[in-house]
This record gives sequence, structure tokens and C-alpha cells, in this order.
Amino acid sequence: MTMIEAPTTAHGRPVDPYRLGRTDLATGHGEAGPASERVIIAFGFWIFLLSDIVMFSAFFAAHAVLQTATDNGPTGRELFDPSRVAIETGCLLASSFTCGLSAVATNARNLFWTQAALLVTGLLGLAFLGLEAHEFSGMIANGVGPDRSAFLSSFFALVGLHGAHVGVGLLWLGTMMAQLFVKGFGSILYRLICFNLFWHVLDIIWVAIFTVVYLIGEGR
Repeated sequence: MTMIEAPTTAHGRPVDPYRLGRTDLATGHGEAGPASERVIIAFGFWIFLLSDIVMFSAFFAAHAVLQTATDNGPTGRELFDPSRVAIETGCLLASSFTCGLSAVATNARNLFWTQAALLVTGLLGLAFLGLEAHEFSGMIANGVGPDRSAFLSSFFALVGLHGAHVGVGLLWLGTMMAQLFVKGFGSILYRLICFNLFWHVLDIIWVAIFTVVYLIGEGR
């Protein structure tokens, strides 16, 4: 019986049969080479965002349990203004669109339109934060702050946590716009990519807050 010899490389080493004729395997050390820096940074940032989503999930769970724990105080139907919440949501969703436009301009290396889109994103984010701060201050002034009931404690914690993320995002945005103006794309290209991921995730979380806190809260 004739034995079939396994294929070998030019140096006499056996060749992995699963790699024969394959040039699309990017293991980090093969012929396709390591993943690009852009992919590596985006992957690492997604891990950070997933940890943030886990934290938000805990706050969502607490609020879902405590939505009816009003201690004979006001409910969501009595407290929430649907028109203001709709404007807040519109501002944040519009900012997500302009943030996406900034990514398109960044890919085209168009500094003017990148800055313009980021500026509009920041202004819409500020409008959102202003409306949220007005809502919080009005509730506290009327004696329905986070210490009034477990329901309000969970409301202020969840919505306030999201607002804090938006505020940090705006500081990050302003810093990058200044760096873009001084240095151009070279030094902060990947930071712009990460900011886009961060901002879109915040918008997705807000849609969940709008549904769970305001829409369902209005019905109670």
C-alpha cells in the first residue's frame, strides 16, 4: 500500500490542511497579517461599552422593580410632561444623525464638514441636557426629588446616569474639536471613531429609557 505524504513547506515543516489555499485567515501571525489598528481599537472600545451597558442594565432592573413604589406620592403619569420628553428625544436622535454625518466627513478627511457636524451634535446634546436639567430642577423644587420615594430614587438614578454620560460625551466632543482645529485628523482619528460608537450607544440607551421610564410610566 502506498502511503500519502502530508504536504510540507519549503523548510520541511508540515502544512496545516485547514490553511491550504486559504489567504483570508487573519490570525494575527499568518499571511494575512495582524488586524488593523482601527479594528483593534474599535474592538477594545466595544468591550468598554458593553461593561457600561451591563451597568445600565442593573439600573433598568431596579427601576422596573420600583416603578410602583411611590409611597403614596406622585406617579409617572402625574409628573412627566410628554411634550418635553418628545423634544428631548428628538434632540438626541437628531444628534445621532449629525454624529453619523461627522463620521462620513471624517472618512472623506473633510475638516470643515467634520467640525460643522460635530458642532451641531454638541448643540443638540446641550439642548437635551438643558431640558433634562429643567425637568429635574422643577421636580425637586416641587418636593418630588429622589428622597420622596423609591420610584423617584430609581428614576433620578437611571435618567441622571444617562445625563452624566451625555455631559462627559460633550466634554470629550469639545476637546476633540479643539484638537482637530489645532492638529487636524492625524492625532485623533481613532478617537473620533470611538466617540461615534459612544454617542450612538447613548442614543440607543435613551430609546430604552424613553420606552421603559416615560411611556410605561405614563401608563401607570
